Amino acid sequence: MSRELYLAAYRQSEFGKLGVATVPEILRHATREVCAEAGVEPEVVDVASVGAACGFTLNGQGLLAGLLAMEPGLAGKPIEAVENACASGGQAVLSVAGKLRLGMGEVGLAVGYEKMRGDDGKVDGRRVGEVLGYFSHPDERAGKTYVFPHLFAEIMRDYMDAWGVTEADLAAVAVQEYANARHNPWAQMRGVDLTLEKALAIEGVNRYIVDGLPLKTFDSSQITDGWAALLVATEEGLRRLGVHRSDAVRLAGFGQATDPLAKEGRDVLRPAGALRAMGEAYHQAGFGPAEVDVAEVHDCFTVMGALAVEILGLAEPGAGARWWTEGRAAPGGDVPINTSGGLIAKGHPIGATGVAMLGWCYLQLLGRAPEALQVPDARVAATFNIGGPVCASVCTVLTRE
Repeated sequence: MSRELYLAAYRQSEFGKLGVATVPEILRHATREVCAEAGVEPEVVDVASVGAACGFTLNGQGLLAGLLAMEPGLAGKPIEAVENACASGGQAVLSVAGKLRLGMGEVGLAVGYEKMRGDDGKVDGRRVGEVLGYFSHPDERAGKTYVFPHLFAEIMRDYMDAWGVTEADLAAVAVQEYANARHNPWAQMRGVDLTLEKALAIEGVNRYIVDGLPLKTFDSSQITDGWAALLVATEEGLRRLGVHRSDAVRLAGFGQATDPLAKEGRDVLRPAGALRAMGEAYHQAGFGPAEVDVAEVHDCFTVMGALAVEILGLAEPGAGARWWTEGRAAPGGDVPINTSGGLIAKGHPIGATGVAMLGWCYLQLLGRAPEALQVPDARVAATFNIGGPVCASVCTVLTRE
């Protein structure tokens, strides 16, 4: 680890609906706004990566790197698009970090975006369900209309059966995250008040999504438009940007690992790739779970909010749900988790999600999160971003200088 890396600037859109916005416009806004946050022009960027999962299928657009290269000052530079399902954003950050570590530049741009809704803000649920199903093994999607809710409903059932966890225990994840989102000005569900009773009641929008399985609407993340962007820099890059180390966050460690796509035949309650990636991030950073002050994790469904606590090493297998029911994940808890509102209430614009996790931790570590959500004196943060049925994992550890 010969070159220290830092998060130097962060910007994001509101999550929810982007309205009438083309992909070139989305990437242009993301690039210009994060550079403006640092007080620089895009030409200062040496390398870049853009993460998106549904560009081809929902937006009819490929070669996103070429769209970034249209920004004045970025043409002719090393840029690529990455797709790793819902871990695409985290993968984009790691791609930039890798280039900087190799000495290909001093300042990098990581952008993630997704536009999953129509220009009118409405959702074609069946089409989105079909597209997201492409990120599963063909043998495991047969006969399923909404593939990912079905696959994670099975994981939820298995987690409950293995550890004696109840639907109410997992609903506590959503209740806490909706409460957090009310204070996050970028969160999709910031105007919704969710009680445990409402999260459990089968009425209104809340229903069981898959017959015979426990997953309900309020256990699920949102269908979301949005973008997020980070500037990553070496120490020389910070000097070029005019950002002091005290105003930056160190990317102290990161790990990436991928399990087989089919969940059949592997232990998804103890995902080997996720544990390996988190372990590598801790190893690089020189920190362990005991030093973590705040975390952002991939709660695409409430069961993942519980399982992620265990991946972080904060709880033994099966004990992750209690972290939420006992209030230990709350902003005033032992290690607050998803103070942003998480994917369930903040929103889940797939390609932007992993970037936004790091961005929110950047805000927390610099004391710039909304007052009601700010974790006092936070010095170490961790993120856990996944793609597929706990398949691709991107993990990071961040520290305040």
